[in-house]
This record gives sequence, structure tokens and C-alpha cells, in this order.
Amino acid sequence: MSRYSRHIILPEVGPVGQVKLLEAKVLVIGAGGLGLPVLQYLTAAGVGRLGIVDHDNVSISNLQRQVLFREQDLDQNKAEVAQKLLALRNSQIQIEAHPVFFDTANAHALVTSYDLVVDCTDNFRTRYLINDVCIQADKPFVFAAIYKFEGQLTVFNYRGGPSYRCLFPHPPQADEVPNCEEAGVLGVLPGILGLYQANEVLKIILELDEVLTGKMMAINLLINQQKLFSFKRDENQIKRIKVAPLQCIALNDCKNS
Repeated sequence: MSRYSRHIILPEVGPVGQVKLLEAKVLVIGAGGLGLPVLQYLTAAGVGRLGIVDHDNVSISNLQRQVLFREQDLDQNKAEVAQKLLALRNSQIQIEAHPVFFDTANAHALVTSYDLVVDCTDNFRTRYLINDVCIQADKPFVFAAIYKFEGQLTVFNYRGGPSYRCLFPHPPQADEVPNCEEAGVLGVLPGILGLYQANEVLKIILELDEVLTGKMMAINLLINQQKLFSFKRDENQIKRIKVAPLQCIALNDCKNS
């Protein structure tokens, strides 16, 4: 009661809502600039079971924006370091490290073990795979993407809402969209988008209104601009993913990305 008192006194949360958080299971794919603020705030909020998927190790260039990590964590697996440090902040919840690359061999088992997914990745191949396995497993996922000073945020596959493929039916070519390593990114940008993602996760768990489904928020920190636009569910895309073999979809559609 004392730890979560500021939640519990909120009429929109209360004791019942806090129990929902403690019983929730959330999988965060990517423990980088987006994933770490998501994990830190979900840990603090008392989400009962958190899974962290990341095969990568901490590098010196990560420290500019991945502020949970320290210099002594260099060359260690991100998921395992995050698990260790987050456990120091809340010992009452379960935090699981999955130091693996998210692929067609493990995607279904990982996603079906949790209630919802948070996409904190930085490549199109994995994003399309997350989308497709979430459709087949009927799991919502919270999405964000960043580029230099700009970010996008939405919730896919939530209560009959649109999916990632409804908005982006086909992946771009391999050299069409540069990643952070190639284009750069303002250090605070993934932190801000990650907090927005954590906010959507809490709203979903608490079953609050105005979850960001069917709407995408676009943010530009350089010019202090924020826009919201709507998009619709494409039933043909949903039906195609539901019946197709996951491996074929993920590998064939994304072979160039």
C-alpha cells in the first residue's frame, strides 16, 4: 500500500487497478533507448511480470541515451544487465531476461507467455515479425519508432483495432530508411517516446479509455510539434496473417529490410 499509494489514491487506478498491474505480464522486445524507460517505469509501477528480449551487448555509444546502463556494464548482455539493475528497484515483481534474438523460432513461445508486447526495436524485419505473431496470438502491442528529432507512437492489434501492416503493408527497401547508427538521434528522444509507450501499457492494463489505437502520434522535438492522425483496420491484411505460416510471412516479406 505504501509503495503504490500514489497510484491507489487515483480514482482511475485504486486498489483494484493496482492489483491488475501486479497481475499483468508484459514483454518488452528491445532493451535500448526505447525499451529501458519503458522497463524502468513499468518496474516502478508494479507490473508483476516483465520479460526483456535483447541479444545485444552494451556498447559505449549506447550510454548517450540508454541511461540505465553504466560504464561497468560495457560488453555485457543488455537484457541480463537490465534485469539485474531493475531488480534492485523493485524486488516484489518478476523480471525475466531473454538474451536471444527475437526470430521465427522463438517468437510464438515468447509472445504467448505474456499479456501484451512493447515493440522497442530498431529494424523492420523484427517489427513485421512482432506484428504478425501478435495477430496470430491475439495480443496487442505498443509501438514506437524514432528518427533524429522525431518519433511515432501507436497501439496495434488492440480490441479489433488496426495492425502494423494496416498502416505499412510492405517493408521499405534495405537502404531506404537509415537507423540511429546511420542518421543519429537526440539522446532524450527515445526516453520521451519510451515514457509514452509505458503510459499506453498502463492504460491497457488498467482498461482506461483513450488507448492510442487507430491513431498515431507524431512528435518533432526540434520544432516542438505534435500531430495526431487516424488510420483504419485492413481486414485483408489481418486475414492474410492469421492463416499464413509465420515463418514464410516474416522471411519473405522482409527479405530486403
